[in-house]
Amino acid sequence: MTETTEDKFLGGSLSLLQPKTGYRAGADPVLLASAVDALATQSVLELGCGVGVALFCLMQRVPGLDVIGIERHPDLAELACANAEKNGLRATIVTADLTDLPAEIRALSFDHVLANPPFFDRSRGTPSTEYTREAGRGEATPLELWIDVAVRRLVPGGHLTLIQRTERIQDILRAMDHRLGSIRIVPLVAREGRDAQNVIVIARKGGRGAVSLEAPFVLHDGSSHDVDRESYSPQAKKILRDGLGLLDARLITR
Repeated sequence: MTETTEDKFLGGSLSLLQPKTGYRAGADPVLLASAVDALATQSVLELGCGVGVALFCLMQRVPGLDVIGIERHPDLAELACANAEKNGLRATIVTADLTDLPAEIRALSFDHVLANPPFFDRSRGTPSTEYTREAGRGEATPLELWIDVAVRRLVPGGHLTLIQRTERIQDILRAMDHRLGSIRIVPLVAREGRDAQNVIVIARKGGRGAVSLEAPFVLHDGSSHDVDRESYSPQAKKILRDGLGLLDARLITR
């Protein structure tokens, strides 16, 4: 039995179990969920849903979605199921590898696919010995396969939303090839004037628009972490605490 902690998200409106050790979800999946511009009754697939943080944050913001989460690690999939029940959310969690989806999932198409693929290419780094940490951060399945599987499951005109390291933008664009267009890249910066370490990438299946590099989304106020207190920007607070969507959060002023 995996030892867990109970953690609050979206200002306490979500209470989710996570493994006590190893990879633990923080702001990234919440930001990912905020960027999915879904409408009630639409269908959503998350590849590599872990314990369900991104999926359930999205469901809190947009009631009435038809959602499926894919997770290859049975312990994490079990926690995702428990978290759905715990929070009164109707979600189907399937234990499967994204490269070997069950036939019933391959028969479906979705309005939105989202994913938080592991950030680090292990051909250039050292794996963690803790399996949940490595599952969350070490790339076992190549990024291009994540994107290929996602594209195949999208309806024409459907949207893929990813969060990834900035250094992987070239890999992402190469994998999206001609099938995805109207690509929006949103840099995530820790503070004003800092380089973006992560990006959110949103693309439309069959889109014909040009690639758009948007203004950075700033996560923290101030030029540095000067005191021991929360320093999230007003826009970031609206996402992380109130569950607002990214587009709406950008409109927030002081």
